[in-house]
Amino acid sequence: TARRWALDICELRKPWIKSLYKTDKLEPLGEAREILKFARAQARKQAANLEHPIICIDVIEEGIVSGPRAGLWKEANAFQGLLFSDTCKSLLHVFFSQRATSKVPGATDLGLMPRKIRKVAILGGGLMGSGIATAMILSNYPVLLKEVNEKFLNAGIDRIKANLQSRVRKGKMTEERYEKALSLLTGTLGYEKFKEVDLVIEAVIENVKLKQQIFADLEKYCPSHCILATNTSTIDLNLIGEKTKSQDRIVGAHFFSPAHVMPLLEIVRTQHTSAQVVVDLLDVGKRIKKTPIVVGNCTGFAVNRMFFPYTQSALLFVDYGMDVYKIDRACTKFGMPMG
Repeated sequence: TARRWALDICELRKPWIKSLYKTDKLEPLGEAREILKFARAQARKQAANLEHPIICIDVIEEGIVSGPRAGLWKEANAFQGLLFSDTCKSLLHVFFSQRATSKVPGATDLGLMPRKIRKVAILGGGLMGSGIATAMILSNYPVLLKEVNEKFLNAGIDRIKANLQSRVRKGKMTEERYEKALSLLTGTLGYEKFKEVDLVIEAVIENVKLKQQIFADLEKYCPSHCILATNTSTIDLNLIGEKTKSQDRIVGAHFFSPAHVMPLLEIVRTQHTSAQVVVDLLDVGKRIKKTPIVVGNCTGFAVNRMFFPYTQSALLFVDYGMDVYKIDRACTKFGMPMG
């Protein structure tokens, strides 16, 4: 069709529409400038330290004010300038780094195929547990949510419902999809149903003795192939699995709050964790639309390890008597949304 149209134009059977010079969709200059002004304010609000969105808007303005050729010249020059900026280099680095996360020496290069995870159990229905459960059922994984008593279990299920309802309100999910996701969730107070799960994620409070007890129980009740994962952000995984004989299937699956929204997932492997378990979790991470990064079992793993100096410097300023709110504003303004 496109070739036919081009020939028709060539043979003067159809008019040649010079789309570059079309102005019928443009607002009058005054209104256009107001729209651009609003767009600039939005761009600054979303990313205060990035200049390229503003430059894009400047280029559009040049095309509207001085005509399309002037706009194209400005675009070519601006592009050339941005190409050699630190921001451009960093964004390219991020792009390729995200793709490199799926290549893990000693795991993904062994020709292993990920095993099928048919059912997931989550221990703890608090903020993290309910967030992880939400992420799982949104990706069609049947989930068994365990809590210590009826009250905590109902609270956990309510949190998951609230997470899903928020998506319905925002138009990201239909009522039908909401019902289907919720039907994948089962609450339990005991370990009886754990004999049919392929992956357990423990998300209880950061208490070593409690976690050790849980992992000893899991070893008893889960099938021998089941992956035993912990969502800890601070505790040594070898310590958590100390009272078990299943060191090869103990792994960290550290989500970030809110777990159903934040895209990062740290997969923490110890010197004992099998390559098969790492491959399996990478596959799960991809299926629940996370960016999984495989890290070593060291203090703070990767994210908190980077976060420590940031927190320390903020606390140092507090020790020097600086206003806490000023420090918080500086962090937020710099682009750290949590302040």
